[in-house]
Amino acid sequence: MADLSGTDLSEEKDAEIELKKRQKRPWDDLHMSGKLGITPELPETLGFYDINSVRREQREHPADPSLTRFISAELTRGYFLEHNEAKYTERRERVYTFLRIPKELEKLMTFGFFLCVDAFLYVFTLLPLRVLLAVLRLLTLPCCGFSGSRLLQPAQVCDVLKALIMVLCFSMMHYVDYSMIYHQIRGQSVIKLYIIYNMLEVADRLFSSFGQDILDALYWTATEPKERKRDSIGVIPHFFMAVFYVFLHAILIMVQASTLNVAFNSHNKSLLTIMMSNNFVEIKGSVFKKFEKNNLFQMSNSDIKERFTSYVLLLIVCLRNMEQFAWKPDHLWVLFPDVFMVVTSEVAVDIIKHAFITKFNDITADVYSEYRASLAFDLLSSRQKNACTDYSDSVARRMGFIPLPLAVLLIRVVMSSIKVQGALSYTCVFLFYLGLVTLKVLNSIVLLGKSCVYVKRANMEDKLFERPSTAPSSSGKTPNKADQASCPTPSGESKMEQNPVPPCSPPPCSSSSSSVTTQPTPRSDWFPPQPADPSPAALASRPPTPPPEPEQPAPSLSKEEECEAQGASELKHRTPKKDLLEIDRFTICGNRID
Repeated sequence: MADLSGTDLSEEKDAEIELKKRQKRPWDDLHMSGKLGITPELPETLGFYDINSVRREQREHPADPSLTRFISAELTRGYFLEHNEAKYTERRERVYTFLRIPKELEKLMTFGFFLCVDAFLYVFTLLPLRVLLAVLRLLTLPCCGFSGSRLLQPAQVCDVLKALIMVLCFSMMHYVDYSMIYHQIRGQSVIKLYIIYNMLEVADRLFSSFGQDILDALYWTATEPKERKRDSIGVIPHFFMAVFYVFLHAILIMVQASTLNVAFNSHNKSLLTIMMSNNFVEIKGSVFKKFEKNNLFQMSNSDIKERFTSYVLLLIVCLRNMEQFAWKPDHLWVLFPDVFMVVTSEVAVDIIKHAFITKFNDITADVYSEYRASLAFDLLSSRQKNACTDYSDSVARRMGFIPLPLAVLLIRVVMSSIKVQGALSYTCVFLFYLGLVTLKVLNSIVLLGKSCVYVKRANMEDKLFERPSTAPSSSGKTPNKADQASCPTPSGESKMEQNPVPPCSPPPCSSSSSSVTTQPTPRSDWFPPQPADPSPAALASRPPTPPPEPEQPAPSLSKEEECEAQGASELKHRTPKKDLLEIDRFTICGNRID
Protein backbone atom coordinates (compact mmCIF):
# COMPACT_ATOMS: atom_id res chain seq x y z
CA MET A 1 0.00 0.00 0.00
CA ALA A 2 2.83 2.34 0.89
CA ASP A 3 4.54 1.62 -2.40
CA LEU A 4 1.41 2.33 -4.43
CA SER A 5 0.75 5.67 -2.71
CA GLY A 6 4.38 6.68 -3.26
CA THR A 7 4.25 6.01 -6.97
CA ASP A 8 1.03 8.02 -7.30
CA LEU A 9 2.59 11.00 -5.57
CA SER A 10 5.63 10.82 -7.78
CA GLU A 11 3.50 10.77 -10.92
CA GLU A 12 1.53 13.80 -9.74
CA LYS A 13 4.76 15.67 -9.05
CA ASP A 14 6.10 14.82 -12.51
CA ALA A 15 2.88 16.10 -14.08
CA GLU A 16 3.11 19.39 -12.14
CA ILE A 17 6.75 19.85 -13.19
CA GLU A 18 5.88 19.21 -16.80
CA LEU A 19 3.03 21.74 -16.61
CA LYS A 20 5.34 24.38 -15.15
CA LYS A 21 7.84 23.79 -17.95
CA ARG A 22 5.16 24.26 -20.58
CA GLN A 23 3.99 27.48 -18.94
CA LYS A 24 7.52 28.83 -19.26
CA ARG A 25 7.52 28.22 -23.06
CA PRO A 26 5.62 31.11 -24.73
CA TRP A 27 5.94 29.68 -28.22
CA ASP A 28 3.79 26.75 -27.13
CA ASP A 29 0.96 29.18 -26.44
CA LEU A 30 1.53 30.82 -29.82
CA HIS A 31 1.44 27.48 -31.50
CA MET A 32 -1.69 26.41 -29.66
CA SER A 33 -3.48 29.70 -30.45
CA GLY A 34 -2.87 29.33 -34.20
CA LYS A 35 -0.93 32.60 -34.63
CA LEU A 36 2.06 30.86 -36.15
CA GLY A 37 0.30 30.02 -39.41
CA ILE A 38 -0.18 26.59 -40.79
CA THR A 39 2.84 24.74 -39.30
CA PRO A 40 1.43 21.96 -37.10
CA GLU A 41 4.57 21.35 -35.01
CA LEU A 42 7.63 23.31 -34.05
CA PRO A 43 11.04 22.00 -35.11
CA GLU A 44 12.69 20.07 -32.32
CA THR A 45 16.48 19.90 -31.90
CA LEU A 46 17.93 17.39 -29.34
CA GLY A 47 14.70 17.40 -27.43
CA PHE A 48 14.41 21.20 -27.32
CA TYR A 49 12.17 23.43 -29.49
CA ASP A 50 13.94 25.89 -31.86
CA ILE A 51 12.93 29.40 -30.81
CA ASN A 52 14.62 30.95 -33.88
CA SER A 53 12.32 29.03 -36.20
CA VAL A 54 9.34 30.32 -34.29
CA ARG A 55 10.52 33.93 -34.63
CA ARG A 56 11.24 33.41 -38.31
CA GLU A 57 7.69 32.18 -38.95
CA GLN A 58 6.33 35.11 -36.96
CA ARG A 59 8.14 37.48 -39.31
CA GLU A 60 6.90 35.62 -42.40
CA HIS A 61 3.29 35.40 -41.17
CA PRO A 62 2.61 38.42 -39.03
CA ALA A 63 -0.67 38.66 -37.20
CA ASP A 64 -1.40 42.23 -38.47
CA PRO A 65 -0.43 43.00 -42.15
CA SER A 66 1.65 46.07 -42.68
CA LEU A 67 1.05 48.90 -45.20
CA THR A 68 3.91 47.62 -47.37
CA ARG A 69 2.36 44.19 -47.55
CA PHE A 70 -1.04 45.68 -48.48
CA ILE A 71 0.44 47.81 -51.27
CA SER A 72 2.43 44.85 -52.55
CA ALA A 73 -0.67 42.69 -52.62
CA GLU A 74 -2.60 45.39 -54.50
CA LEU A 75 0.17 45.69 -57.11
CA THR A 76 0.67 41.97 -57.65
CA ARG A 77 -2.73 40.34 -57.19
CA GLY A 78 -4.40 38.84 -60.28
CA TYR A 79 -7.71 37.41 -61.49
CA PHE A 80 -8.91 35.04 -64.22
CA LEU A 81 -11.68 36.14 -66.64
CA GLU A 82 -12.13 32.66 -68.05
CA HIS A 83 -13.70 31.57 -64.78
CA ASN A 84 -16.84 33.56 -65.83
CA GLU A 85 -16.72 33.11 -69.59
CA ALA A 86 -20.48 33.20 -70.20
CA LYS A 87 -20.97 36.59 -68.53
CA TYR A 88 -18.17 38.29 -70.42
CA THR A 89 -19.28 36.78 -73.73
CA GLU A 90 -22.74 38.19 -73.15
CA ARG A 91 -21.29 41.62 -72.39
CA ARG A 92 -19.29 41.53 -75.61
CA GLU A 93 -22.38 40.59 -77.62
CA ARG A 94 -24.22 43.52 -76.08
CA VAL A 95 -21.49 45.86 -77.28
CA TYR A 96 -21.67 44.39 -80.77
CA THR A 97 -25.46 44.76 -80.75
CA PHE A 98 -25.16 48.35 -79.56
CA LEU A 99 -22.83 49.11 -82.46
CA ARG A 100 -25.12 47.40 -84.97
CA ILE A 101 -28.22 49.33 -83.93
CA PRO A 102 -27.46 52.54 -85.93
CA LYS A 103 -27.03 50.60 -89.18
CA GLU A 104 -30.11 48.40 -88.74
CA LEU A 105 -32.23 51.28 -87.49
CA GLU A 106 -31.31 53.52 -90.41
CA LYS A 107 -32.18 50.71 -92.83
CA LEU A 108 -35.65 50.55 -91.28
CA MET A 109 -35.95 54.34 -91.20
CA THR A 110 -34.93 54.66 -94.84
CA PHE A 111 -37.40 52.02 -95.97
CA GLY A 112 -40.20 53.55 -93.90
CA PHE A 113 -39.31 57.05 -95.11
CA PHE A 114 -39.72 56.02 -98.74
CA LEU A 115 -43.00 54.31 -97.85
CA CYS A 116 -44.24 57.65 -96.52
CA VAL A 117 -42.89 59.40 -99.64
CA ASP A 118 -44.80 56.95 -101.83
CA ALA A 119 -48.04 57.48 -99.92
CA PHE A 120 -47.54 61.25 -99.94
CA LEU A 121 -46.79 61.45 -103.68
CA TYR A 122 -49.84 59.30 -104.38
CA VAL A 123 -52.06 62.19 -103.29
CA PHE A 124 -50.49 64.56 -105.86
CA THR A 125 -49.91 62.18 -108.78
CA LEU A 126 -52.15 59.12 -109.09
CA LEU A 127 -55.13 60.26 -107.05
CA PRO A 128 -56.14 63.01 -109.55
CA LEU A 129 -55.86 60.52 -112.41
CA ARG A 130 -57.95 57.93 -110.58
CA VAL A 131 -60.59 60.56 -109.79
CA LEU A 132 -60.59 61.58 -113.46
CA LEU A 133 -61.22 57.97 -114.49
CA ALA A 134 -64.07 57.70 -111.96
CA VAL A 135 -65.67 60.89 -113.30
CA LEU A 136 -65.35 59.60 -116.88
CA ARG A 137 -67.08 56.40 -115.81
CA LEU A 138 -69.94 58.39 -114.34
CA LEU A 139 -70.25 60.50 -117.51
CA THR A 140 -70.24 57.48 -119.84
CA LEU A 141 -72.76 55.44 -117.85
CA PRO A 142 -75.83 56.78 -119.74
CA CYS A 143 -74.20 55.79 -123.03
CA CYS A 144 -72.83 52.39 -122.00
CA GLY A 145 -75.70 51.37 -119.75
CA PHE A 146 -75.52 49.86 -116.29
CA SER A 147 -73.19 46.87 -116.39
CA GLY A 148 -73.54 46.07 -112.72
CA SER A 149 -75.27 46.96 -109.51
CA ARG A 150 -72.70 49.62 -108.58
CA LEU A 151 -72.17 52.97 -110.23
CA LEU A 152 -68.58 53.08 -109.00
CA GLN A 153 -66.28 50.52 -107.51
CA PRO A 154 -65.50 50.88 -103.77
CA ALA A 155 -61.95 52.03 -104.49
CA GLN A 156 -63.26 54.70 -106.86
CA VAL A 157 -65.76 55.90 -104.27
CA CYS A 158 -62.95 56.30 -101.72
CA ASP A 159 -60.83 58.19 -104.26
CA VAL A 160 -63.67 60.61 -105.03
CA LEU A 161 -64.25 61.20 -101.31
CA LYS A 162 -60.55 61.92 -100.76
CA ALA A 163 -60.53 64.41 -103.63
CA LEU A 164 -63.66 66.17 -102.34
CA ILE A 165 -62.17 66.42 -98.84
CA MET A 166 -58.98 67.95 -100.23
CA VAL A 167 -60.82 70.46 -102.40
CA LEU A 168 -63.08 71.61 -99.57
CA CYS A 169 -60.24 71.87 -97.05
CA PHE A 170 -58.06 73.76 -99.54
CA SER A 171 -60.83 76.27 -100.18
CA MET A 172 -61.31 76.69 -96.41
CA MET A 173 -57.56 77.17 -95.89
CA HIS A 174 -57.70 80.31 -98.06
CA TYR A 175 -59.51 82.05 -95.20
CA VAL A 176 -56.63 81.30 -92.81
CA ASP A 177 -53.91 83.97 -92.93
CA TYR A 178 -50.47 82.42 -92.55
CA SER A 179 -48.78 85.79 -91.97
CA MET A 180 -51.12 86.68 -89.13
CA ILE A 181 -50.43 83.37 -87.40
CA TYR A 182 -46.68 83.92 -87.83
CA HIS A 183 -46.72 87.40 -86.25
CA GLN A 184 -48.98 86.26 -83.42
CA ILE A 185 -46.52 83.51 -82.53
CA ARG A 186 -43.52 85.80 -82.93
CA GLY A 187 -44.91 88.21 -80.35
CA GLN A 188 -44.89 85.57 -77.61
CA SER A 189 -42.05 84.94 -75.18
CA VAL A 190 -39.57 82.11 -75.59
CA ILE A 191 -40.90 80.04 -72.71
CA LYS A 192 -44.45 80.40 -73.93
CA LEU A 193 -43.43 79.30 -77.42
CA TYR A 194 -41.65 76.28 -75.98
CA ILE A 195 -44.84 75.24 -74.18
CA ILE A 196 -46.88 75.84 -77.33
CA TYR A 197 -44.56 73.64 -79.38
CA ASN A 198 -44.83 70.77 -76.89
CA MET A 199 -48.61 71.07 -76.86
CA LEU A 200 -48.67 70.99 -80.65
CA GLU A 201 -46.62 67.77 -80.73
CA VAL A 202 -49.01 66.06 -78.32
CA ALA A 203 -52.04 67.32 -80.26
CA ASP A 204 -50.54 66.05 -83.52
CA ARG A 205 -50.22 62.54 -82.09
CA LEU A 206 -53.78 62.62 -80.80
CA PHE A 207 -55.12 63.81 -84.15
CA SER A 208 -53.13 61.15 -85.99
CA SER A 209 -54.39 58.36 -83.75
CA PHE A 210 -58.06 59.27 -84.22
CA GLY A 211 -58.02 60.75 -87.73
CA GLN A 212 -57.59 57.52 -89.66
CA ASP A 213 -60.50 56.01 -87.73
CA ILE A 214 -62.69 58.87 -88.91
CA LEU A 215 -61.62 58.37 -92.52
CA ASP A 216 -62.09 54.59 -92.32
CA ALA A 217 -65.58 55.09 -90.91
CA LEU A 218 -66.40 57.36 -93.86
CA TYR A 219 -65.03 54.90 -96.44
CA TRP A 220 -66.91 51.95 -95.00
CA THR A 221 -70.16 53.88 -94.61
CA ALA A 222 -69.96 54.95 -98.26
CA THR A 223 -69.08 51.52 -99.68
CA GLU A 224 -70.88 48.99 -97.47
CA PRO A 225 -73.79 47.07 -99.04
CA LYS A 226 -77.07 48.85 -98.33
CA GLU A 227 -80.52 47.34 -98.35
CA ARG A 228 -82.35 50.66 -98.70
CA LYS A 229 -81.43 53.88 -100.46
CA ARG A 230 -82.11 55.94 -97.37
CA ASP A 231 -79.16 54.25 -95.68
CA SER A 232 -76.86 56.32 -97.90
CA ILE A 233 -77.80 59.44 -95.94
CA GLY A 234 -75.41 58.32 -93.20
CA VAL A 235 -72.49 59.21 -95.48
CA ILE A 236 -73.21 62.95 -95.12
CA PRO A 237 -72.40 63.35 -91.38
CA HIS A 238 -69.34 61.15 -91.74
CA PHE A 239 -68.18 63.24 -94.68
CA PHE A 240 -68.49 66.54 -92.83
CA MET A 241 -66.77 65.02 -89.80
CA ALA A 242 -63.85 63.98 -92.03
CA VAL A 243 -63.66 67.44 -93.62
CA PHE A 244 -63.67 69.07 -90.20
CA TYR A 245 -60.90 66.77 -88.99
CA VAL A 246 -58.63 67.33 -92.01
CA PHE A 247 -59.12 71.10 -91.75
CA LEU A 248 -58.26 71.20 -88.04
CA HIS A 249 -55.25 68.94 -88.51
CA ALA A 250 -53.98 71.12 -91.37
CA ILE A 251 -54.27 74.24 -89.18
CA LEU A 252 -52.43 72.43 -86.39
CA ILE A 253 -49.54 71.58 -88.71
CA MET A 254 -49.53 75.18 -89.99
CA VAL A 255 -49.13 76.53 -86.45
CA GLN A 256 -46.36 73.99 -85.87
CA ALA A 257 -44.57 75.14 -89.04
CA SER A 258 -45.02 78.78 -88.00
CA THR A 259 -43.44 78.10 -84.61
CA LEU A 260 -40.49 76.42 -86.29
CA ASN A 261 -40.20 79.37 -88.68
CA VAL A 262 -40.09 81.80 -85.75
CA ALA A 263 -37.31 79.71 -84.19
CA PHE A 264 -35.34 79.89 -87.44
CA ASN A 265 -35.71 83.66 -87.73
CA SER A 266 -34.95 84.52 -84.10
CA HIS A 267 -31.72 86.48 -83.61
CA ASN A 268 -30.11 84.55 -80.73
CA LYS A 269 -31.44 81.13 -81.83
CA SER A 270 -32.42 80.41 -78.23
CA LEU A 271 -35.85 79.07 -79.19
CA LEU A 272 -34.34 76.72 -81.76
CA THR A 273 -31.86 75.44 -79.17
CA ILE A 274 -34.65 74.83 -76.66
CA MET A 275 -36.70 73.01 -79.29
CA MET A 276 -33.75 70.79 -80.21
CA SER A 277 -33.09 70.02 -76.55
CA ASN A 278 -36.69 68.90 -76.32
CA ASN A 279 -35.76 65.95 -78.54
CA PHE A 280 -33.19 64.80 -76.00
CA VAL A 281 -35.81 64.99 -73.25
CA GLU A 282 -37.60 62.29 -75.23
CA ILE A 283 -34.72 59.94 -74.43
CA LYS A 284 -35.38 60.30 -70.71
CA GLY A 285 -39.06 59.52 -71.15
CA SER A 286 -38.60 56.34 -73.16
CA VAL A 287 -35.21 54.72 -72.46
CA PHE A 288 -35.90 53.66 -68.87
CA LYS A 289 -39.24 52.00 -69.61
CA LYS A 290 -39.84 48.31 -70.17
CA PHE A 291 -40.27 47.56 -73.87
CA GLU A 292 -41.26 44.43 -75.68
CA LYS A 293 -40.89 43.70 -79.37
CA ASN A 294 -44.39 44.89 -80.28
CA ASN A 295 -44.03 48.12 -78.30
CA LEU A 296 -40.69 48.86 -79.95
CA PHE A 297 -42.32 48.28 -83.35
CA GLN A 298 -44.97 50.89 -82.60
CA MET A 299 -42.36 53.36 -81.44
CA SER A 300 -40.25 52.75 -84.55
CA ASN A 301 -43.25 53.50 -86.77
CA SER A 302 -43.89 56.65 -84.77
CA ASP A 303 -40.29 57.75 -85.26
CA ILE A 304 -40.52 57.18 -89.02
CA LYS A 305 -43.66 59.31 -89.23
CA GLU A 306 -42.15 62.01 -87.01
CA ARG A 307 -38.99 62.19 -89.11
CA PHE A 308 -40.92 62.50 -92.39
CA THR A 309 -43.25 65.15 -90.94
CA SER A 310 -40.27 67.17 -89.69
CA TYR A 311 -38.75 67.09 -93.17
CA VAL A 312 -41.97 68.40 -94.72
CA LEU A 313 -42.13 71.13 -92.07
CA LEU A 314 -38.56 72.14 -92.90
CA LEU A 315 -39.54 72.31 -96.58
CA ILE A 316 -42.45 74.62 -95.73
CA VAL A 317 -40.19 76.84 -93.60
CA CYS A 318 -37.63 77.09 -96.41
CA LEU A 319 -40.33 78.00 -98.94
CA ARG A 320 -41.72 80.76 -96.73
CA ASN A 321 -38.26 82.20 -96.02
CA MET A 322 -37.18 82.08 -99.65
CA GLU A 323 -40.35 83.90 -100.64
CA GLN A 324 -39.62 86.69 -98.17
CA PHE A 325 -36.12 87.15 -99.62
CA ALA A 326 -37.25 87.10 -103.28
CA TRP A 327 -35.85 83.60 -103.89
CA LYS A 328 -32.21 84.62 -103.51
CA PRO A 329 -29.90 81.58 -103.43
CA ASP A 330 -27.64 83.25 -100.85
CA HIS A 331 -30.34 83.09 -98.19
CA LEU A 332 -30.63 79.33 -98.67
CA TRP A 333 -27.08 78.90 -97.37
CA VAL A 334 -28.06 80.98 -94.34
CA LEU A 335 -30.85 78.50 -93.56
CA PHE A 336 -28.68 75.45 -94.18
CA PRO A 337 -26.93 75.32 -90.73
CA ASP A 338 -30.25 75.45 -88.88
CA VAL A 339 -31.78 72.78 -91.12
CA PHE A 340 -28.70 70.61 -90.63
CA MET A 341 -28.93 71.00 -86.85
CA VAL A 342 -32.58 69.94 -86.80
CA VAL A 343 -31.99 66.88 -88.98
CA THR A 344 -28.88 65.85 -87.07
CA SER A 345 -30.62 66.10 -83.71
CA GLU A 346 -33.51 63.95 -84.96
CA VAL A 347 -31.17 61.22 -86.22
CA ALA A 348 -28.95 61.32 -83.10
CA VAL A 349 -31.89 61.12 -80.71
CA ASP A 350 -33.41 58.16 -82.58
CA ILE A 351 -30.12 56.24 -82.60
CA ILE A 352 -29.38 56.83 -78.91
CA LYS A 353 -32.93 56.03 -77.88
CA HIS A 354 -33.17 52.76 -79.80
CA ALA A 355 -29.66 51.66 -78.87
CA PHE A 356 -30.29 51.93 -75.13
CA ILE A 357 -33.83 50.52 -75.34
CA THR A 358 -32.51 47.38 -77.03
CA LYS A 359 -29.68 47.18 -74.48
CA PHE A 360 -31.88 47.47 -71.39
CA ASN A 361 -34.54 45.06 -72.72
CA ASP A 362 -32.17 42.43 -74.23
CA ILE A 363 -33.54 42.88 -77.77
CA THR A 364 -31.28 41.90 -80.65
CA ALA A 365 -30.56 44.10 -83.66
CA ASP A 366 -32.18 41.53 -85.97
CA VAL A 367 -35.60 42.64 -84.77
CA TYR A 368 -35.43 45.64 -87.11
CA SER A 369 -35.29 43.29 -90.09
CA GLU A 370 -38.55 41.77 -88.81
CA TYR A 371 -40.09 45.23 -88.62
CA ARG A 372 -38.97 45.95 -92.16
CA ALA A 373 -40.45 42.66 -93.35
CA SER A 374 -43.76 43.52 -91.69
CA LEU A 375 -43.91 46.88 -93.47
CA ALA A 376 -43.01 45.14 -96.74
CA PHE A 377 -45.82 42.63 -96.15
CA ASP A 378 -48.30 45.52 -95.81
CA LEU A 379 -47.10 46.96 -99.12
CA LEU A 380 -47.37 43.66 -101.01
CA SER A 381 -50.73 42.72 -99.52
CA SER A 382 -52.20 46.08 -100.56
CA ARG A 383 -51.01 45.55 -104.15
CA GLN A 384 -52.84 42.26 -104.57
CA LYS A 385 -55.96 41.87 -106.65
CA ASN A 386 -58.05 40.90 -103.63
CA ALA A 387 -56.57 43.58 -101.34
CA CYS A 388 -58.81 44.80 -98.55
CA THR A 389 -57.33 48.28 -98.14
CA ASP A 390 -55.56 51.02 -100.02
CA TYR A 391 -51.81 51.28 -99.72
CA SER A 392 -51.78 54.84 -98.36
CA ASP A 393 -54.40 53.89 -95.77
CA SER A 394 -52.39 50.85 -94.63
CA VAL A 395 -49.33 53.08 -94.17
CA ALA A 396 -51.49 55.53 -92.22
CA ARG A 397 -52.75 52.81 -89.91
CA ARG A 398 -49.31 51.33 -89.38
CA MET A 399 -47.32 54.54 -88.86
CA GLY A 400 -49.96 57.10 -87.96
CA PHE A 401 -49.02 59.15 -91.02
CA ILE A 402 -52.12 60.65 -92.66
CA PRO A 403 -51.09 62.41 -95.91
CA LEU A 404 -54.29 64.43 -96.52
CA PRO A 405 -53.77 67.29 -93.97
CA LEU A 406 -50.09 67.61 -94.82
CA ALA A 407 -50.86 67.63 -98.55
CA VAL A 408 -53.52 70.33 -98.11
CA LEU A 409 -51.10 72.53 -96.17
CA LEU A 410 -48.27 72.04 -98.66
CA ILE A 411 -50.53 72.95 -101.59
CA ARG A 412 -51.68 76.04 -99.69
CA VAL A 413 -48.10 77.17 -98.99
CA VAL A 414 -46.88 76.47 -102.53
CA MET A 415 -49.83 78.30 -104.09
CA SER A 416 -49.24 81.36 -101.90
CA SER A 417 -45.45 81.35 -102.38
CA ILE A 418 -45.23 80.75 -106.12
CA LYS A 419 -47.18 82.84 -108.62
CA VAL A 420 -48.13 81.01 -111.79
CA GLN A 421 -48.75 83.39 -114.71
CA GLY A 422 -48.40 82.88 -118.42
CA ALA A 423 -48.10 79.87 -120.70
CA LEU A 424 -44.48 79.22 -119.75
CA SER A 425 -45.38 78.96 -116.06
CA TYR A 426 -48.16 76.47 -116.76
CA THR A 427 -45.79 74.46 -118.94
CA CYS A 428 -43.30 74.33 -116.08
CA VAL A 429 -46.06 73.20 -113.71
CA PHE A 430 -47.06 70.44 -116.12
CA LEU A 431 -43.45 69.28 -116.49
CA PHE A 432 -43.08 69.35 -112.71
CA TYR A 433 -46.19 67.18 -112.42
CA LEU A 434 -44.74 64.70 -114.93
CA GLY A 435 -41.56 64.63 -112.86
CA LEU A 436 -43.55 63.83 -109.73
CA VAL A 437 -45.38 61.02 -111.53
CA THR A 438 -42.06 59.60 -112.73
CA LEU A 439 -40.62 59.80 -109.22
CA LYS A 440 -43.71 58.10 -107.80
CA VAL A 441 -43.56 55.26 -110.32
CA LEU A 442 -39.82 54.66 -109.87
CA ASN A 443 -40.16 54.79 -106.09
CA SER A 444 -43.02 52.28 -106.20
CA ILE A 445 -41.06 49.89 -108.42
CA VAL A 446 -38.01 49.97 -106.15
CA LEU A 447 -40.16 49.53 -103.03
CA LEU A 448 -41.97 46.55 -104.55
CA GLY A 449 -38.68 44.87 -105.43
CA LYS A 450 -37.21 45.46 -101.99
CA SER A 451 -40.44 44.33 -100.31
CA CYS A 452 -40.37 41.03 -102.20
CA VAL A 453 -36.80 40.45 -101.02
CA TYR A 454 -37.62 41.27 -97.38
CA VAL A 455 -40.76 39.10 -97.33
CA LYS A 456 -38.90 36.18 -98.91
CA ARG A 457 -36.11 36.44 -96.35
CA ALA A 458 -38.67 36.38 -93.53
CA ASN A 459 -40.47 33.32 -95.03
CA MET A 460 -43.76 35.20 -95.17
CA GLU A 461 -44.62 34.66 -98.83
CA ASP A 462 -47.08 31.89 -97.96
CA LYS A 463 -49.35 34.36 -96.20
CA LEU A 464 -49.58 36.50 -99.33
CA PHE A 465 -51.13 33.72 -101.40
CA GLU A 466 -53.84 32.68 -98.98
CA ARG A 467 -57.27 32.95 -100.54
CA PRO A 468 -59.85 35.23 -98.93
CA SER A 469 -62.92 33.66 -97.39
CA THR A 470 -66.30 34.32 -98.98
CA ALA A 471 -68.29 34.31 -95.76
CA PRO A 472 -67.54 37.08 -93.27
CA SER A 473 -66.73 36.15 -89.70
CA SER A 474 -69.59 36.56 -87.29
CA SER A 475 -70.49 35.57 -83.78
CA GLY A 476 -73.32 33.31 -84.98
CA LYS A 477 -71.13 30.59 -86.51
CA THR A 478 -71.64 26.94 -85.83
CA PRO A 479 -69.16 25.39 -83.39
CA ASN A 480 -67.44 23.39 -86.15
CA LYS A 481 -66.77 26.45 -88.27
CA ALA A 482 -65.57 28.38 -85.28
CA ASP A 483 -63.14 25.62 -84.45
CA GLN A 484 -61.91 25.53 -88.04
CA ALA A 485 -61.38 29.27 -88.14
CA SER A 486 -59.57 29.38 -84.82
CA CYS A 487 -57.24 26.41 -85.37
CA PRO A 488 -56.84 25.54 -89.05
CA THR A 489 -55.11 22.36 -90.10
CA PRO A 490 -51.74 22.53 -91.88
CA SER A 491 -51.67 23.30 -95.61
CA GLY A 492 -51.73 19.77 -97.13
CA GLU A 493 -54.39 18.46 -94.73
CA SER A 494 -57.02 21.12 -95.22
CA LYS A 495 -60.37 19.95 -96.56
CA MET A 496 -62.18 21.41 -99.51
CA GLU A 497 -65.16 22.61 -97.50
CA GLN A 498 -62.99 24.44 -94.95
CA ASN A 499 -62.96 28.20 -95.32
CA PRO A 500 -59.43 29.58 -95.85
CA VAL A 501 -58.10 32.44 -93.79
CA PRO A 502 -58.21 35.87 -95.49
CA PRO A 503 -54.89 37.69 -95.81
CA CYS A 504 -56.23 40.80 -94.10
CA SER A 505 -57.39 39.02 -90.96
CA PRO A 506 -55.04 38.36 -88.05
CA PRO A 507 -53.36 34.95 -88.07
CA PRO A 508 -55.22 32.27 -86.13
CA CYS A 509 -54.24 31.11 -82.66
CA SER A 510 -52.68 34.47 -81.95
CA SER A 511 -51.98 33.52 -78.37
CA SER A 512 -49.24 31.21 -79.58
CA SER A 513 -48.38 32.78 -82.92
CA SER A 514 -44.75 32.69 -83.89
CA SER A 515 -42.50 35.56 -84.80
CA VAL A 516 -42.45 37.13 -88.22
CA THR A 517 -39.22 35.45 -89.19
CA THR A 518 -40.36 31.96 -88.13
CA GLN A 519 -43.46 31.44 -90.24
CA PRO A 520 -44.32 27.81 -91.06
CA THR A 521 -43.55 26.68 -94.59
CA PRO A 522 -45.75 24.27 -96.53
CA ARG A 523 -44.69 20.62 -96.32
CA SER A 524 -44.56 18.87 -99.68
CA ASP A 525 -43.57 15.47 -98.30
CA TRP A 526 -46.98 14.84 -96.72
CA PHE A 527 -48.61 14.06 -100.04
CA PRO A 528 -46.06 12.76 -102.61
CA PRO A 529 -46.99 13.41 -106.25
CA GLN A 530 -48.66 10.54 -108.06
CA PRO A 531 -48.21 9.76 -111.79
CA ALA A 532 -50.87 11.31 -113.95
CA ASP A 533 -51.42 8.35 -116.32
CA PRO A 534 -49.89 5.08 -115.10
CA SER A 535 -49.15 2.50 -117.78
CA PRO A 536 -50.44 -1.15 -117.57
CA ALA A 537 -46.88 -2.49 -117.34
CA ALA A 538 -46.17 -0.31 -114.38
CA LEU A 539 -49.38 -1.45 -112.74
CA ALA A 540 -48.47 -5.11 -113.30
CA SER A 541 -44.95 -4.74 -111.92
CA ARG A 542 -46.15 -2.92 -108.87
CA PRO A 543 -46.35 -5.21 -105.79
CA PRO A 544 -49.78 -5.77 -104.36
CA THR A 545 -50.63 -3.42 -101.60
CA PRO A 546 -51.84 -4.94 -98.35
CA PRO A 547 -55.35 -4.13 -97.28
CA PRO A 548 -55.57 -1.05 -95.12
CA GLU A 549 -55.86 -1.63 -91.45
CA PRO A 550 -59.01 -0.40 -89.79
CA GLU A 551 -58.49 3.03 -88.43
CA GLN A 552 -58.89 3.49 -84.75
CA PRO A 553 -61.11 6.37 -83.77
CA ALA A 554 -59.00 9.27 -82.61
CA PRO A 555 -59.93 10.75 -79.26
CA SER A 556 -61.90 13.94 -79.64
CA LEU A 557 -59.95 17.00 -78.65
CA SER A 558 -61.30 20.36 -77.71
CA LYS A 559 -60.37 23.54 -79.51
CA GLU A 560 -57.85 24.58 -76.86
CA GLU A 561 -56.16 21.15 -76.86
CA GLU A 562 -55.77 21.24 -80.66
CA CYS A 563 -54.16 24.66 -80.49
CA GLU A 564 -51.77 23.45 -77.80
CA ALA A 565 -50.90 20.33 -79.79
CA GLN A 566 -50.07 22.35 -82.91
CA GLY A 567 -47.81 24.78 -81.10
CA ALA A 568 -46.19 22.45 -78.57
CA SER A 569 -42.89 22.25 -80.46
CA GLU A 570 -42.49 26.03 -80.70
CA LEU A 571 -43.78 27.26 -77.37
CA LYS A 572 -40.29 27.97 -76.10
CA HIS A 573 -39.55 30.33 -78.97
CA ARG A 574 -42.90 32.13 -79.05
CA THR A 575 -44.02 35.15 -77.17
CA PRO A 576 -47.48 35.45 -75.66
CA LYS A 577 -47.91 38.86 -77.23
CA LYS A 578 -49.43 39.57 -80.63
CA ASP A 579 -47.70 38.96 -83.91
CA LEU A 580 -46.24 42.04 -85.57
CA LEU A 581 -48.73 41.67 -88.42
CA GLU A 582 -51.59 42.05 -85.94
CA ILE A 583 -50.53 45.54 -84.85
CA ASP A 584 -52.85 47.39 -87.17
CA ARG A 585 -52.98 50.95 -85.97
CA PHE A 586 -51.03 53.77 -84.41
CA THR A 587 -51.57 54.17 -80.68
CA ILE A 588 -51.75 57.51 -78.87
CA CYS A 589 -48.01 57.49 -78.18
CA GLY A 590 -45.41 55.51 -80.05
CA ASN A 591 -43.88 54.24 -76.80
CA ARG A 592 -47.11 53.25 -75.09
CA ILE A 593 -46.72 50.27 -72.77
CA ASP A 594 -49.55 47.75 -72.88
